[in-house]
Order: sequence, then C-alpha cells, then structure tokens
Amino acid sequence: MTDSTPFEIFLVAPPGLEPVLQQEVAEAGFADPVAVPGGVTIQGGWPDVWRANLELRGATRVLARLGSFMAFHLAQLDKRARKFPWAEILRPDMPVRVEVTTNKRSKIYHAGAAAQRIERALAETLGAPISAEAALCVKVRIDDNRVLLSLDTSGESLHKRGHKEAVGKAPMRETLAALFLRQCGFDGTMPVLDPMCGSGTFVIEAAERAAGLAPGRSRSFAFMDLANFDAGLWDEMRAAQPAARPTDLLFRGSDRDAGAIRMAQANAARAGVAEQTDFTMHALSDLPRPDGPPGLIMVNPPYGARIGNKKLLFGLYGALGQTLLARFSGWRVGIVTSETGLARATGLPFLPTTPSVPHGGLKVTLFRTDPLP
Repeated sequence: MTDSTPFEIFLVAPPGLEPVLQQEVAEAGFADPVAVPGGVTIQGGWPDVWRANLELRGATRVLARLGSFMAFHLAQLDKRARKFPWAEILRPDMPVRVEVTTNKRSKIYHAGAAAQRIERALAETLGAPISAEAALCVKVRIDDNRVLLSLDTSGESLHKRGHKEAVGKAPMRETLAALFLRQCGFDGTMPVLDPMCGSGTFVIEAAERAAGLAPGRSRSFAFMDLANFDAGLWDEMRAAQPAARPTDLLFRGSDRDAGAIRMAQANAARAGVAEQTDFTMHALSDLPRPDGPPGLIMVNPPYGARIGNKKLLFGLYGALGQTLLARFSGWRVGIVTSETGLARATGLPFLPTTPSVPHGGLKVTLFRTDPLP
C-alpha cells in the first residue's frame, strides 16, 4: 500500500450516530463519506488518516483498511498472511497485537486460532514482537471466508483528548458529547449551558468547537509508530491548524457539587478554554438565565441505573423541566437519559427521538426540543 494509492478508511462511530458523524466528516472536507453500520467510510491516503485522528470530534477510532484475501482454512490463512506486505506499514521494532472476529458464514470460525496464525506470520516474516499490551493493533474480520485486514491508527480511543484528568461518576465520553451537541444543532455559534455539568464535558467540547481547536492537538496516536509515518509532514499539518478563534460566547456549567466545579475548571484550563467557560456552584432551582442570546441547554442527568435512586430522580427531572420552562424561553434543550419516563417527567415538548446509543453498558437516548415557548 503506497502513500499515493487511495484506500478505504473506516471512521468508527457509536451505533446509532453514524449519520451524525457522516455530517461532521463531510463538513471537515473529506471526500464522499458514506454512513455504514458502525461508522463512516471515506477513501484517502495516509495524510487523511492523520487528519481524521487530529480533527474529527465524533469519531471513536480511525481504521486504515490494509487489504483483504480469501482463506478457507487455517493453513491457507497462515500462507497468505505471510505473503502480505507488512513491512510497508509496520516496523520490525514496534510491538503489535492482533484481534480477530469471525462469523458463521466462514470456514475459519475459531478467532483465537486465526489470531495465533497471523501473529506468528507477523513475528516470523516481519520480526515484530507480539504483545497483548501493544498500542498498534491489527484488526482482522473474517466474513464469508474473506479476511479483511485493518490497522487501528488511533491507539487510545479518540475520546481521550489529553486534557481531562479529573472525571466524576459516569462521565460522558467527549466523542459522544460532540455528536449529541451536533445532533442538537450546535455549530459553534450559540452559547451552551449544562446545569449538571459534572467534569464539564459538554461545556468544554462546545467551547473547543467554537474556538476551532482540533480535538487531537494534545495527544499522540498509534500511526506515529508506523513504517510509513512522515514526521515532517505531520508537524506541518499540526502547525497549519488555526489558532483559537476569538468568541464573544461564554459556555457555562453549574453543579451543586463543589468538587465537580473544581474538576470542570481544571479540565477547561488544561484544554485551553478557561476564558471561554464559566463554572459555578448552585442548585438546579437557582439556575439563572444568562444575559445574551438564547442557546442550547445540554444535560446528562443521573439515570438511576448507577447513580442515585430512580424514584427520587422523578422529582429532579420535574424540577429541571419547571426551571427551564419558566426561565429559558427561546433556548433549545438536549437531555441524555436511559429512561424515557424520566425524560417525560420534565414536561418539556420533545421532538421525536433518534435511535438509542450504547453508553457505559446502558442504552441512552437524546431527547431534544425546538426553542422553548
């Protein structure tokens, strides 16, 4: 696979949010993004892989499709894995691991045995050490006897931006927060307020997007350890990223927990958006309407599954709805919860819901409103 030959790049999305990521990918200038189950595909070269990791807020991982071949039994898999041009992409001095998934349509159905054969082929033809802890991961899918080889170019999940050291209970992942904000119509030009902000994820994501800051600006990626990585070109790409755009908007978060406010302030400072954010401690019932234009209220309240007693939460959601209806005319609302009954307890005029999304072992749904009356 040479640098000049376009290949398929698979951008992983939380199931249910593929069309939302597709919209972001198109806006970012990647050619012909196609939403498919589990993500979005584009065609491009290695610089596109790097840019996707650096710039996309909603993608969970970036997989480079390395190639494919047919294999009907383990000996054939072994032989063809040995012929694959690993040295064009992988370095012999960098540890690697192999993950295999198979399905019943394939003659090779034992994923563990298939992984062992490919690991041995890598070790003996390339000389690369095999390690279960390796950051570089070759992902193999055997579907209807076709062996599809992909490389996880991200390493750690892309929700790890490199800024958030402090997290509260059941934190919202940054990638998911970015997609939910987008789903609510947030484009960086309206204020955002989170009245149960926890460690500040929604507020910080909104402030970063408004400032035009690349989400991957502070972290490293697995692709930096590949044989074809061009450090000079990568440095140019990062240097070409625009400086933070000035904005008159203020992105606000509040919480009744003083520890959460300290966490959110520290996280915002590390992300470089301390001046664009404001975190204050007060109860939901004391939530003031900010001066200035209406915007978006984005909140991920407790669901009762892991935090709090569900019966007590009906009162909390009811109070949230009453406060928003009384004070926030003209503002849109987005509430993420696993419980439809709790969302209804707000009394807010929700639009039809979009598909539920996996989050922390639960299925959560985004409940959205048009501007409140």
